[in-house]
Amino acid sequence: MNLPLIPAPAATTTSDGTLVIGDGLGIAVPPELADLAARFVEDVRIDAGIALSVAASPGVTVLIDSAGIDDVAPASGLRADGKDLADERYGLEITSAGVRVWGPTAEGVHRGLTSLRQLITAYAQDGSATLPAARVIDGPRFAWRGLSLDVARTFHPPAVVRRVVDMCSLYKLNVLHLHVTDDQGWRIEVPSRPALTEIGACGAIGDRPGGYYTQAEVAELVAYAAERFVTVVPEIEMPGHIAAVFRAYPELAPGEIRSIDLGNGASLQLSTLDPDRAETWEFVEDVLDAVIPQFPQSAYVHIGGDEAFGMPDEAHAAFVERAVELVRARGKRVVGWQEIARASISADVAVQYWMDVHEVESMDYDAVSSMVPAELLPILAEGLKKAAQDAPRALAQGARLLVSPTSWLYFDRPHADASSDAAQEEMRKRVGLPVYPAASIRDSVEWDPVENTPGVESDAQVAGVEGAVWCETIATADELEFMLLPRLSGAAEKAWSRQTSTDWPEYAARLSHQSKAWQQREWTWFHSVEVDWA
Repeated sequence: MNLPLIPAPAATTTSDGTLVIGDGLGIAVPPELADLAARFVEDVRIDAGIALSVAASPGVTVLIDSAGIDDVAPASGLRADGKDLADERYGLEITSAGVRVWGPTAEGVHRGLTSLRQLITAYAQDGSATLPAARVIDGPRFAWRGLSLDVARTFHPPAVVRRVVDMCSLYKLNVLHLHVTDDQGWRIEVPSRPALTEIGACGAIGDRPGGYYTQAEVAELVAYAAERFVTVVPEIEMPGHIAAVFRAYPELAPGEIRSIDLGNGASLQLSTLDPDRAETWEFVEDVLDAVIPQFPQSAYVHIGGDEAFGMPDEAHAAFVERAVELVRARGKRVVGWQEIARASISADVAVQYWMDVHEVESMDYDAVSSMVPAELLPILAEGLKKAAQDAPRALAQGARLLVSPTSWLYFDRPHADASSDAAQEEMRKRVGLPVYPAASIRDSVEWDPVENTPGVESDAQVAGVEGAVWCETIATADELEFMLLPRLSGAAEKAWSRQTSTDWPEYAARLSHQSKAWQQREWTWFHSVEVDWA
């Protein structure tokens, strides 16, 4: 019997017997886990409509314990919070007498309670849930399991970001990578550079409203995520994608700014920060000094580094190398898009692989040329030609890859399959970047982070797995959630589960149960006809 859990656990055994979970069932926890248990109780109330309680006479026992955990190997890769001794492994045992959830750390216990929460929701009916007797021993394959969220092209307010954190937590994703700066807007306060928010934060793509997060709002988001064991990693895009900075501080811009109209309400700027100017580095240091303290849980700063169109290779490499040193001097580590591998980097830098060589090689260039301005085509062709060597170059320098290939983990591509909800068909045709071939929900899980990443031969070369959602075509919270669900659960499956291949019918059966929680939380989700939703 396969339990309706996503991601799939490392080891599961089932046996005869059941346990009924209903209102008033008690949860016994040690004092240090009281807050964690209270959040679990609230989540079960929302997801399943069942009111559990924290009580001395328990039906559920939660404790710190390592029994049986070593049957599952520790996770491979890097943690965004930099912790070397963190352990997310857990045990979950259900018998007719009750439930026991344990792990060596509070984080491990949280992952176990998340699995229990999914089971209660899947089996909930008429105010109670009848769970099958089972034992689960589980732990993640990769330590970094994340989502990159673009809040520059569309500004998503804190309440929307918290909903995304809740989605990540439900599927055991532990990183929210916030893309807070780009050409279209600057979304974070830098007190020494007030024009970044007074001017740079105004507007977004097209006629969408702008905005930014105050330091107080960032602190609340970071704390909210940390309570759910999600680390928020900031991305400060540089040296390209910098138009919002040039609007705020024109003195940082080159004498002539070149841009290309993309015809969709957006333009692509081809000008970059100049590494030979002292003013550039004064700006970068001001930004790092303001941003880093706002994300105390993150051991990393994402420096962007991608698509520095028109910038000579030598200047780009020089910029990346100095930016890395500035971040390192402030006690943090660097992650950047794959183009940073063209610089001289060290093994402590994580390189985010996104330009999937398979997709580049199979791209329909005639179709691309019909959607992309002619002026941009040679620039893209040059960038794609260089991209093929980025992953091998990063690995040769000892860096690990954060796997985010466009083919499987870019959630802004159109949905290929139809929706069983006819009302969603208009949104399906409208939302998603048309330059990407449409992808089905099945496509999102029929791949492997090691087998399908060029140059990677083992888990040890992988920092982790991260999905990405870009918002050129996404203007509202509903559209954002429509593109995230159910794809986000597929990303979690590939990042956590130790199964290198996914059986689609078996996965689809587990996926079908997830819609119950989504409905209860009023999340918008894509009703793919590929799944027989519960």
